[in-house]
Amino acid sequence: MRLKYLRKSKGISQLKLAIDLNMNQNSISRYENEERQADYKTLIAFADYFDVSLDYLLERTDNPKRL
Repeated sequence: MRLKYLRKSKGISQLKLAIDLNMNQNSISRYENEERQADYKTLIAFADYFDVSLDYLLERTDNPKRL
């Protein structure tokens, strides 16, 4: 998942992302390190936050644009 790349490219810390999305920072770390898989609701929250498609977030395409 491109979560870590998106977060770092925007200069956002794990803690800020967690606070903005009302999550735990430890969960963000686990998602980034692929120790935990995000559910649909969480994936949608990440995609909305970074304004990218779910396919881009899940590395199914290299085009971040939403359709």
